[in-house]
Amino acid sequence: MIKKHLIMCAVMLSIFLTAKMFNYSAPSSLAKLIHIRQEPKKVKILVDPYYNSLSFADENLPVGDSRITSKMKKSLKAHSHSKLRTSKLHNQASKWFPVIEPILAKYGIPEDFKYMPLVESGLKAGVSPKGASGFWQFMPQTARDFGLRVNEEVDDRDNIQKSTVAAAKYIKSLYREFNSWTLAAAAYNIGEGRLKRQIYSQSQDNYFKMKLNRETASYVYKLISMKEIIENPTRYGYSNKASRLLAKADTKKRPAFPYPVVEKNSLINNEILVN
Repeated sequence: MIKKHLIMCAVMLSIFLTAKMFNYSAPSSLAKLIHIRQEPKKVKILVDPYYNSLSFADENLPVGDSRITSKMKKSLKAHSHSKLRTSKLHNQASKWFPVIEPILAKYGIPEDFKYMPLVESGLKAGVSPKGASGFWQFMPQTARDFGLRVNEEVDDRDNIQKSTVAAAKYIKSLYREFNSWTLAAAAYNIGEGRLKRQIYSQSQDNYFKMKLNRETASYVYKLISMKEIIENPTRYGYSNKASRLLAKADTKKRPAFPYPVVEKNSLINNEILVN
């Protein structure tokens, strides 16, 4: 009986010593490794300050969204000199911006909207397959709604001053509707009715986070890209000549209008500028 008790005690002692041995022999690095694996993985989002600075009408790109940043990068690349291989847009901007800018200012429209006709038509009169025409690519009925004559004899959509006045009025009405300049720009492209339905169905009123048709989804990105290549041409591979076209510190003062007397008088007669 005593012998059995001794055997039992010996077995228990052996188990205890074995357990202690494994407890102390486990490497500390293994314990640390196990501890690290149990911690939740933290993902750092690297934000490029350059993309943080991009905006349209003082409405910035959302920060830290990789999808939005990727779309912006693709759009900027598509507008670079290596892709477009021309400075015609800079030439057109230099020619017509002095006409467009005071009209937009007169109606309280942010200056960034001057890039819209560059995206719409390259600042050239022309007709799209859908029937939109002119510098601002108005559809016939929309043009009439905002005071332009469109008939067999006259098409005011091809008149830079008159069409810009109509565009300014239209954009202002869209801003009143949506209370956002980016949404106003999107509505200009897709139509206010369709945009309203998308906002309602998606319960989302941030343009950059909405799911829209391909053309409208890229529209504001194109406006921002156009703004960037015009204002910072050398950054995107354009020559110094393109940079000088719209240089703010030009030693030679540019005229307010390409054809000063005719165009200034036209704006005064249309009550856009005061004499």
